[in-house]
Amino acid sequence: MDFTFWTFVYIAGAVQAALLALTLWRRPANRGANHLLAVWVALSGVDLAVKAMYWHVLSPEWFRAYRFVALFPFLYGSLFYLYVRALVEERRFRSRDLVHLAGFAVMLVLNSYALLGSHAQLQAMSARWIAGERSVGAWFDGPLFLYSLSYVVAALVRVRSYRRQLREYRSDADRLSLRWIDAMAGFQIAIWGVAIVQSVVYLPILNYGLLFGLVAAWVCMVGWFSLGQPPVVTKPAAAVVQQEERDPAADIDSTRFAEVEGRLAHLMGGDAPLYLEPALTIGQVAKRSGYPEYLVSAVINRRLGGSFCDYVNRLRVEAVRTYLADASESRTILDLAYACGFTSKSTFNAAFKRQVGDTPSNYRRHQAAAAIT
Repeated sequence: MDFTFWTFVYIAGAVQAALLALTLWRRPANRGANHLLAVWVALSGVDLAVKAMYWHVLSPEWFRAYRFVALFPFLYGSLFYLYVRALVEERRFRSRDLVHLAGFAVMLVLNSYALLGSHAQLQAMSARWIAGERSVGAWFDGPLFLYSLSYVVAALVRVRSYRRQLREYRSDADRLSLRWIDAMAGFQIAIWGVAIVQSVVYLPILNYGLLFGLVAAWVCMVGWFSLGQPPVVTKPAAAVVQQEERDPAADIDSTRFAEVEGRLAHLMGGDAPLYLEPALTIGQVAKRSGYPEYLVSAVINRRLGGSFCDYVNRLRVEAVRTYLADASESRTILDLAYACGFTSKSTFNAAFKRQVGDTPSNYRRHQAAAAIT
């Protein structure tokens, strides 16, 4: 393996990780979550830096540090989970969250023979690793993958729940649905997958250089997504309490559904319909309607079908269809979508195709052809 090449790659990745960690720590948006992400990125930078130094000098003493940072991935999965939890729930790291670092602590104890070994033992292990003996440290790749994957899955479950709740009270839910979390999770799974294959089957291309080169690339990806992320929207505490205190099946007066539905039709019609507001929330609609939020939500879910986001987007799609059927309308499809309240091209296209069964461009073309005939 070309140690010199990967040494430079790792040093570059470590420097970038250090700068990114400092920037994230100081970033005001999503402060609690970004502090956790900054620690995670900083650990990745230390990991890369130590590996670069060991590959540069190949000394037994640096091998001790190398084996120590090789355990850092047992922190990465749990830190990812804590980061996601902080994003969607605004929960800072607490002392009881130390339980999520137990995997790292266990592996630290199990690897104490290497961390506390004599100079001769370290020299022997280092020589075996340099010679390409895959048994050096490879035995914990399997546990690492399973342990970390469980945290990644748990994080994705939280994100899915967050997206579902977001669609219940915000019309721009798709724009705020943390898509970068999926990319971060996928990248981690890919890295661990390479590690597992590398430890089981010898393939020259899947060496440690490539593996941690992917880690360096991961740092770049985290920087790209994390520095561009908007403040994450969480549901107001009052709304959460209101939903928890009320059992819709027990105390919603269904006799009021018709009047609430009529009021919604009035608010969403006329010359200035509410759905034109891009960041419309169910709380705003409830306030304008004069009815409690839980009742408005129940009417939308039970009488109008789907979530609040689905309901509003259906109205927006119908408004766009009206414009597209007008031969004198010269605005682009995207301009019409934004004018009708959509905030994302992808969200608009998906909603239109789902509701109409055709793409907006095809629909406009068919309408124009029908008008000519």
